[in-house]
Amino acid sequence: MLARLHSVTLEGIEGIICEVEVDVARGGFEKSLIVGLPDAAVKESTERVKSAIVNCGYKYPKTQSLVNLAPADVKKAGPAFDLPIALGMLIGHGTLVSSILKDFVIVGELALDGRVRTVNGVLSMAMTAAASGFSRMIVPLENAKEGAVVQDIEVYGVGSLAQAVSFLSGQLPLETTTVNVEELFNVASNYEVDFADVKGQESVKRALTVAAAGGHNIMMIGPPGAGKTMLAQRLATILPPLSLEESLETTRVYSSVGLLGKNKALLATRPVRMPHHSASGPALVGGGTTPRPGELSLAHFGILFLDEFVEFPRHVLEMIRQPLEDGFITVSRAKGTIRFPAQFMFVAAMNPCPCGYFGTYARRCRCTPGQIERYLSKISGPLVDRIDIHIDVPAISFSKLRSRSGQLDSATIRRDVTRAREVQARRFGGDKVMTNTRMSHKQVRRFCELDSASELMLKQAMTEFGLSARAHDKICKVARTIADLVDTENIQPEHIAEAISYRKLDRKL
Repeated sequence: MLARLHSVTLEGIEGIICEVEVDVARGGFEKSLIVGLPDAAVKESTERVKSAIVNCGYKYPKTQSLVNLAPADVKKAGPAFDLPIALGMLIGHGTLVSSILKDFVIVGELALDGRVRTVNGVLSMAMTAAASGFSRMIVPLENAKEGAVVQDIEVYGVGSLAQAVSFLSGQLPLETTTVNVEELFNVASNYEVDFADVKGQESVKRALTVAAAGGHNIMMIGPPGAGKTMLAQRLATILPPLSLEESLETTRVYSSVGLLGKNKALLATRPVRMPHHSASGPALVGGGTTPRPGELSLAHFGILFLDEFVEFPRHVLEMIRQPLEDGFITVSRAKGTIRFPAQFMFVAAMNPCPCGYFGTYARRCRCTPGQIERYLSKISGPLVDRIDIHIDVPAISFSKLRSRSGQLDSATIRRDVTRAREVQARRFGGDKVMTNTRMSHKQVRRFCELDSASELMLKQAMTEFGLSARAHDKICKVARTIADLVDTENIQPEHIAEAISYRKLDRKL
């Protein structure tokens, strides 16, 4: 007897609807075969399915069975096919009779005792199922809230194979899982850190405010212990809150690699990723035999912070250059290409020299000019060119460290940043992700007009520092953001002057 069910597989973070065909023959020897380009986890499902069916008290077919996963030319990965295959076996054997299966997409991994375990990527699977016209979905109980975020499909969570069988046969009614998205955001959108925790560093906080307002990439250069890491960790707290659409897109990435967390439906705060400098290229940008997103994609709509920037291998850093410009990563393989989102704010931190104390009064720097030059040359000029703001982070004095005077908190700075983002939204026609840093060269010429004094100042800076055309556009974009922070329509000379002051590394490389 032939059974047909529907499931979903993931290709990157995108879902693909699959038809699960199970043919249980009337005769022949006991044997199960899975075809349709399955990976090892899918092939092994036959043993898990057999044990789960028997341990739930059902009879396993004693005849030959064939499982086909269509389309046959798409790689099927992961254990999410366990539950639909088991249900197909029971239908093919005549144990389960259901008239509502055609409306369902079913995913779930089976334990040997019949429990349904969580799977990765349920949010993407639910979005794909809804877009494909399915009205219902069965998922593991712990994934139910994640799938229920998609409003266009009814999601049922099951904890065991027996529960799924009873529900589909009409013997056990189940309620759909519902999620109040607004309530989720209110509960989970608070940060545990605040800018008020950082003593002093007013000039750096100003630069970070400008960076957050325009979505600009920033480099912090300073001695150890100056607060670079603390500042980077708190940058997300001054960014505008995640919108639902941004949250869904970021959550899809985390869900696909199993980093969403138990019983968590959505990411309500902007992610801050801090990979170690020993990270490999594929770990940073994504890839592998079965391509999966890397740290750049996990930082989507959030912060990617690379501490000890010059300690990263140079070839790894060069992989960041294109995503910084494009906002996505394309992983190419012989069988095709997969695109991962990677629209993030890039924050880097480094010491001014190998010992870390060049230009400070805290300790004497013992590095030679040659050592400092070799240290700074570890990062390429083209990569530095793509970083909008370079700012010095000086050592903190004892008086500022012990000061009890009030510090600007994240909520206050966020209000200024949000107002500047609203100005940009009106300028660019309400595009949800368009900030000044994303302006094309044509838009720079249109929206960053300079008066004669500002143009002369910029010309002198480009001549003196030997700035590139890209650096020219970066300065104009940063100046546009500074003007937006004070809601000024025209860029003034003081805005250009501040933007030029943020090109520290151009004077050293």
